[in-house]
Amino acid sequence: MEHHKGFIIHKTQFAYHVGEHEAEKASNSYLMSLIAVIAGLPLPIINLIASCIFYFANRKSTWFVRWHCTQALLSQFSLLFINSCAFWWTISILFSTETLTNNYIAYLITAIIFNVAEFIATIYTAIQTRKGIHVEWWFYGNLTHLICKTEV
Repeated sequence: MEHHKGFIIHKTQFAYHVGEHEAEKASNSYLMSLIAVIAGLPLPIINLIASCIFYFANRKSTWFVRWHCTQALLSQFSLLFINSCAFWWTISILFSTETLTNNYIAYLITAIIFNVAEFIATIYTAIQTRKGIHVEWWFYGNLTHLICKTEV
């Protein structure tokens, strides 16, 4: 079993041989979230809705697929909160008496860094998952284990 422990991810070979179809479906959960982020960037809820649809479509699938759909969905929840705050703060600056402040700029920079890091981690995870390698993200991996407790 190969282990690579990093700051963001934990990569291992999966407990059983992951089939080609399984690896493709699991990888698609991350690719779908990338497409949703690109298409729905101004409206953060679109990303979450797209991930929810993909999650519910695959919730009866194999454990490997369900696990990765769940991890992708959980990451979208974080993005929803961060991006929604940035979106509405920007709208209030553009269309109300709210002014541009250092706090807003700092939050926007933080939100951009978080989005870029999530984007890079998602691409990496989609590639590794497509190869049948199980990738657990820091924080999201532990939550996903709590939700997907047993293999079917």
